[in-house]
Amino acid sequence: QVRLVESGGGLVQPGGSLRLSCAASGFTVNDYAISWFRQVPGKDLEGVGCMSSPLRDGSIRYAESVKGRFTISRDNAKNTVYLQMNGLKSEDSAVYYCTADPPLRTACAGWETTSLYEYWGQGTQVAVSS
Repeated sequence: QVRLVESGGGLVQPGGSLRLSCAASGFTVNDYAISWFRQVPGKDLEGVGCMSSPLRDGSIRYAESVKGRFTISRDNAKNTVYLQMNGLKSEDSAVYYCTADPPLRTACAGWETTSLYEYWGQGTQVAVSS
């Protein structure tokens, strides 16, 4: 069955970097769109970014709040998607989730709509503080 497992969260100082991993099983990450969201207590999920399958256009989209600082990439050999986060700010503190919706979503159109995704990981906590 489809499973997503995030890892790599932790405590980092402002300006620091972290790389989150999203290990997938039950489907091939190269074939479907993978998105990242984050959530702070008491607030809605916020879209971070989406990477479409290269079988579509391979495009990557980012929320304005992280553009230029965060990068999504894929390692097909490990069936894992990464979220590299640089220049972290206190407002980036949140639980980060990866999500996908095989076999339906292969591209990132409407990627910020959470109801479109069937499968979610358990989340990994990121805390940015001095």
